[in-house]
Amino acid sequence: MAKRDYYEILGVKKNADKGEIKKSYRELALKYHPDRNSSKEAEEKFKGISEAYAVLSDESKRAQYDQYGEEGFSREYSREDIFRNADFSDFADLFSQFGFGEDYFSRGFGGMGSSGGPRGRSRGRDLKASLEITLEESAVGVKKEIHIRKNAICKKCSGSGAEAGSGFKICQKCGGRGQTVETRRLGPMVFRSASTCPACNGEGRRIEKECRECGGSGVGMKDEKLSIEIPKGIHDGMQIRLEDQGEESQNGNGDLYVHVRVLPHKVFERHDDDLYAEVKISFAQATIGGKINVPTIDGKGAGLEIPPGTQSHTIFRLHGEGMPDVRGGGKGDELVRAIIETPKRISQKQKELIRQFEEEGGKKGVFDFF
Repeated sequence: MAKRDYYEILGVKKNADKGEIKKSYRELALKYHPDRNSSKEAEEKFKGISEAYAVLSDESKRAQYDQYGEEGFSREYSREDIFRNADFSDFADLFSQFGFGEDYFSRGFGGMGSSGGPRGRSRGRDLKASLEITLEESAVGVKKEIHIRKNAICKKCSGSGAEAGSGFKICQKCGGRGQTVETRRLGPMVFRSASTCPACNGEGRRIEKECRECGGSGVGMKDEKLSIEIPKGIHDGMQIRLEDQGEESQNGNGDLYVHVRVLPHKVFERHDDDLYAEVKISFAQATIGGKINVPTIDGKGAGLEIPPGTQSHTIFRLHGEGMPDVRGGGKGDELVRAIIETPKRISQKQKELIRQFEEEGGKKGVFDFF
């Protein structure tokens, strides 16, 4: 294809940062990759944007390109030089859509791939579990038990997967590398796709005689009961990590993440470490004042002075009666909203007294609905 300005090819400004260059290349590669775009010019455009990215994503090559321009740069760099050590690893997810393996570009570009080696068995998988607690339990902390079912190291073969007295042999499919490599050529560019060998699962070797207990996997299912300390003050939706309590492996166990759900409370509503509650007071209590008992999260209750003339929806604060800080920084408050309860049925004598009260207050009509 005819040479053009690399910045122009990628559609970016000359002061574009690496993030902008990557974003543009990703969008253009999706648009022009020959496996996705069958037009005649797509292959040439894909080569062009790949070449432009190989230069502009490399600080050294970009600096020389900016200094000497396209003509001077091309005298110093061949097509092979341009793609040597170019890093396309950020686009592994993109190119996997076009039939390349999971390690595409992680081994380089333009034939600069590594032969790789056996991966061996990986660390055990992390597991997730969940449990529910009440708000009262969250306020004081609690110990809970959970039951999980997970992969555990086979006791018979100690995780090797081999029957006693049996050894290992090199995997014939991958030659002991643990990977199979597919090579595809697109013009001057060589694409290498390295994938985990399906025959040996990346270990590079195969068991001569599999363990009869685990079938060569090295693991078996295990039911386990775990005790978990729930810290006081924990919030709904928080996770507790139990190290090494996930699935087992010879290369290290995974972790267990326990999602904690704090159930809604019929009285309290939590906001950060404060608790909100509503209490009903009578018209008489609101008018002349008095002392009432309000619920608290510890179940003991607390006394609250209602001053004379309290209006409905007035909020009172009880210091230190909220939830503890899960980080150990003290306790929140309890905020109590007083709701004046209007009686639905009253006696004739009560009506007369209310009307008398109304008349003496000089404000008629307020209680006519009785």
